[in-house]
Amino acid sequence: MAHYFVNADKDATILRGADIESTSSVRNTGLDEILEVGKKFQVDSSAIGTISRALISFPITAISESISDGTIGSDASYYLNLYDAGSVELQRSQSLYTYAVSQSWTEGSGRQSDNPQTEDGVSWRYRTEATESIEWDSSSTLWGATYFSGSGYSGSQSFNKDDQTDMRMNVTDIVNNWLVGSASNEGFLIKRTDTEETSDTRYGIFKFFSSDTHTIFPPKLEVVWDDATWTTGSLSALSVDELGKVHLYMSSFRQEYKQGSLTKIRVYGRERFPTRTFSTSSVFLDVNYLPSASSFYSIVDSKTTDVIVPFGSGSKLSCDSTGNFFKLRTGTLQPERFYKVVFKVVSGSGVNETIEYYDEDYTFKVTR
Repeated sequence: MAHYFVNADKDATILRGADIESTSSVRNTGLDEILEVGKKFQVDSSAIGTISRALISFPITAISESISDGTIGSDASYYLNLYDAGSVELQRSQSLYTYAVSQSWTEGSGRQSDNPQTEDGVSWRYRTEATESIEWDSSSTLWGATYFSGSGYSGSQSFNKDDQTDMRMNVTDIVNNWLVGSASNEGFLIKRTDTEETSDTRYGIFKFFSSDTHTIFPPKLEVVWDDATWTTGSLSALSVDELGKVHLYMSSFRQEYKQGSLTKIRVYGRERFPTRTFSTSSVFLDVNYLPSASSFYSIVDSKTTDVIVPFGSGSKLSCDSTGNFFKLRTGTLQPERFYKVVFKVVSGSGVNETIEYYDEDYTFKVTR
């Protein structure tokens, strides 16, 4: 499984008050369970009450070491995953933007609900505790986190209110710049455009689970790379006119895997109803390989049906002289939960292309 997930080591929402120098601009929210991006208006008014942005940081040392030793491909892609926590009043279509933060900051231990407010960590005005007076910049127009905005230091994602508002934003350029040392890893800033933040248009508020959530949806930095290998040996291709007539099954598949294990899972395909022949051996024992670079697996949370590992370049089936397989890595799957393996096979191209999905209820539990 060429997917690897890194958990956030710190995050916070930073808030600007109606008056940029108001006390709201030094409020810390480091322990809140929700990250917010948006703005709130004053009661019965078109005047802005608060503007909110989100900061989040992930350690990447393990990624760098894994690239060096060849465990992770040097051409890996990176995605920032945030999970919807009840976003409200969103417009039909809009975008969020992510930038590489250019200065260090401290998470703090505050919450938006604290009264009096907590000021021991990052805020709109300060990078660290307010009493230390370490501002993001001497100019108040540059508060709200300083960041790189040039080529290679930003990402974006469009959202439609009729679709799921989870974030899976491609941040490959940013992470690669951190890995090669072009910039120090100070985390991501997530925001709307400056114009949208300060206009009187009501865009709604994005809400995402933070690293302090007590749910199964903490933020993740997802690493994806293609680790598929393809050697068929003396095997023959699976020959069938319709993919709907194919049955996929796995051998040596267990109902439980310990967290942190790495297991090669064999995947076999055969005709569901093979033509009857007179032979001393069973056709059900024949091993044929599935279409190269067009056969994929996916890992789904059995309870929530959330896709953990999507179909794509990081989930191709491999093949050796014994048959198809993939490597199941459970190190970054949450323990004491059940997951399901499903498959997708693509055959042909253009008007002759067919796509078939296979769900044979192969469910497993990750144990501690």
